Amino acid sequence: MRVALVAGEASGDILGAGLMQALKAQYPQIEFIGVGGPLMQAEGLNPYFPMERLSVMGLVEVLGRLPELLARRKRLLSTLIEAKPDVFIGIDAPDFNLGLELKLRRAGIKTVHYVSPSVWAWRQKRVLKIRDACDLMLCLFPFEAQFYDVHRVPVRFVGHPLADTIPLAADRGAAREALNLPQDSPVVALLPGSRGGEVARLGELFLDAAVRLRALRPGIRFVLPCSSPQRRVQLEQMLVGRDLPLTLLDGRSHEVLAACDAVLIASGTATLEALLYKRPMVVAYKVAPLTYRILKRLVTSPYISLPNLLAERLLVPEMIQDAATPEALAQLLAPLLEDGEVQTEGFDLIHRALRRDASVQAAGAVLQLLGHG
Repeated sequence: MRVALVAGEASGDILGAGLMQALKAQYPQIEFIGVGGPLMQAEGLNPYFPMERLSVMGLVEVLGRLPELLARRKRLLSTLIEAKPDVFIGIDAPDFNLGLELKLRRAGIKTVHYVSPSVWAWRQKRVLKIRDACDLMLCLFPFEAQFYDVHRVPVRFVGHPLADTIPLAADRGAAREALNLPQDSPVVALLPGSRGGEVARLGELFLDAAVRLRALRPGIRFVLPCSSPQRRVQLEQMLVGRDLPLTLLDGRSHEVLAACDAVLIASGTATLEALLYKRPMVVAYKVAPLTYRILKRLVTSPYISLPNLLAERLLVPEMIQDAATPEALAQLLAPLLEDGEVQTEGFDLIHRALRRDASVQAAGAVLQLLGHG
């Protein structure tokens, strides 16, 4: 059996490697071709070109790299049609992979897309292209599968790999000891995002909220994991002139979530991680005013954060744009330090629903598509 896969970034590399491992357990002689990172290569993928060439963030950056991306996709298409894999699996990177899947499917190759784009939230008409491009959509979340069912796209909800790897109950004491944090003080984690733009918009807001929360809860401590050396420098500059008992760490975000009592967090994938660690949270987000006005018209989802989308109700507070003030964030966080059970009980139910051995489920769905299930 020959399987082609294309992943465009580190998160896709993790998913791809898990899927490859699960497929190899069923078919030890399987052959993998395509594009992936170090984890997929360790599972036996011989990449056609470095995965980093597909990792592009931001509109301007994409436009600058567009000729190269289009040329690579064209060459990859002809190479894959010639290789005749049994199935092609595009892992996330929808702008690159869905166009590739559409043409491969027309050439008679079975196609799978792993990780749904946010088509349920905005630009819903993209589902028509997805229906033409994919023989099967593999979803990480149940609400996504419901959306595809309605639009008659073959879909399988496989669960989320993070729900498999993060324990149902994390050891707070051990995490604090590992991070050299006091055992007897309330600890709040600040996660203002991993990208420079996010930290520029949310960093000072989160630090100001921390100052106000400290006035409400003397003795509180703060911890902030920096996603890169650049983000650390950015945050150190913001801390000048602020008197805060705050520990900056290089990475270690999962240990931080295990160690803390509550989280002030930017909307994004990190909210899922905080949910899986059962830590009460307040979600905040700000974008440029023009971007917000455009998105407000385009987005059809009632919520922006994954915990609320998964709960299908307002489980965690979402403070967006002008509503996200230091005072409001501090007032919402303070009671969670004593009583966050409503949130954490909801988080536990969601964690168990997502804990499905995702890689094995995904491999089984692919094999069933090929008539081997």
